[in-house]
Amino acid sequence: MKQRIYAYGRKIGLDEASVVKTCGSYYRNYGLSVRGLVMHHQIDPVEFDEQVDGSLPLEDIIKPDVELRAMLESIKTRRWAFTNAGNNHARRVLKCLGIADLFEGITYCDYSEPDFPCKPEREAYDRAMCEAGVDDAQLCYFADDSAKNVEAALNLGWTAVLVSPAIRTMGADKTHLQIQSIHQLPTVLPQLFN
Repeated sequence: MKQRIYAYGRKIGLDEASVVKTCGSYYRNYGLSVRGLVMHHQIDPVEFDEQVDGSLPLEDIIKPDVELRAMLESIKTRRWAFTNAGNNHARRVLKCLGIADLFEGITYCDYSEPDFPCKPEREAYDRAMCEAGVDDAQLCYFADDSAKNVEAALNLGWTAVLVSPAIRTMGADKTHLQIQSIHQLPTVLPQLFN
């Protein structure tokens, strides 16, 4: 994925010496490299999505995850996908994993919107709650591999779990749950599972 992002950056005129640093900086500062490319280079995010995410041979890379499916099926509450990916990419990933049918809906980055919101921006979380029909932040459970996204969810009153193979610390006043693999989710949120 990164190589495709860098190739796109070179295509729009970023030089070889700075493309990795620039795209990495945009990812860290805006939650997505494409956000920085839109803001600073006026690219078309729909074209970016087609040429970067849309060109990935996901069906050759991602295989059905039977263990993940069984875990998700055992959740007692509603399931809603919330991603920084575009709609097509998100649906392709869920389908490849064999779990697309387990979610009531998906909140995704709508690249056709000018200045589309993405995690960790509050507007993205508000949108997810609105689209899922949830008014109470305390009813939101969230797992993500980005400490910034988890911290944003915690700040809104969500229960949030960081999924990371490495132990990470967040702000001193933040209490968070952490697992090394999404398959471990029942160990930190047993109340959600049958």
